[in-house]
Amino acid sequence: MEFTTRLETACMATLFLGTPVRILMRFARFKADNFSLLEKEISKIDWELYLSQGQIPEIRVTTHKSRLYHSDAVADRCRPIIASRLGNAALDANPDRNQTLMVRADSDRFELSLDMAGTPLFKRGIKQKVIQAPLRENLAFAILSRMKFSAKDILVDPMCGSGTFSLEAAMIQAGLPPGFFRGFAFEAWPGFREKTFARAKNQISQTAGDTIPAVSIYASDLDTTAVEDLYNTCTAHPAFARISSQAKDFFDLTPPETRPGAIVLNPPYGFRLGTDLDMDKFFMEIGNKLKKDFKGWRIGIIYPENRMARALNLPLDPMPLFHGGLDLQVGLGKIRE
Repeated sequence: MEFTTRLETACMATLFLGTPVRILMRFARFKADNFSLLEKEISKIDWELYLSQGQIPEIRVTTHKSRLYHSDAVADRCRPIIASRLGNAALDANPDRNQTLMVRADSDRFELSLDMAGTPLFKRGIKQKVIQAPLRENLAFAILSRMKFSAKDILVDPMCGSGTFSLEAAMIQAGLPPGFFRGFAFEAWPGFREKTFARAKNQISQTAGDTIPAVSIYASDLDTTAVEDLYNTCTAHPAFARISSQAKDFFDLTPPETRPGAIVLNPPYGFRLGTDLDMDKFFMEIGNKLKKDFKGWRIGIIYPENRMARALNLPLDPMPLFHGGLDLQVGLGKIRE
């Protein structure tokens, strides 16, 4: 997806958009079929407009059908030219502000972009600790959005792990944008308007308020350490006080409220489940539990194979999900009453 806008608007997009991994600012296009021409084009760029003194970026190069196909050689030709304009590299204490230059060459046509975020956008800057193989926050946000989760909903997150679903849901209900608790690479750019951005975040904070909300998100897991870590994370902001966490088996749960809400599950699979357990039987038991106790609830459940959906035996619409190198599915639907 591409869009053209002012830097100030792009900064707000980076703050507010919940599903991207990164947003790139493209600032140069040119054609080069030899290193001499590449160096000439790189030298023509006004680097001082985009990066401050000492901000020597990491350079990531991808090439496709170009004469200059060696990515390391392309980076090696760019780096000293940029350094000669920006001076000696200076480390920033905030890793979110580290700069990354993306160089893409396709059929000898080059495009140069700066990563606006720094660290990937799914890193929200909230969690104190994470479990092994956690669900990425942008994927949880996408699933909750597809479920039309809102401030009026209740959420049950009975296999919460690090609490990704619960934390994303709390931010949605509080009206806090996904990037509210983290920093961005663009905050170190010469053209960044710090006062404008700070004023916007302050207005968001005032809207979200500091009052303790009623509990509307119920997180639980068998892993007591994960539950304790989530509890500690929830002390970061009053908005997370709407999350109740406990160590409990999903199969021992009952709905926390009489009105139906949304339930999200990221069941263990693969090495997380172990080799001695029957996955088909495990997912069948999950489906039976949901049909027995959560009638009328909207559901989002992650599973690794289509046969798991058949084992659940629920009216689900599949949504493709790529996570951790795996092609997964998210089943979305409503449990029949």
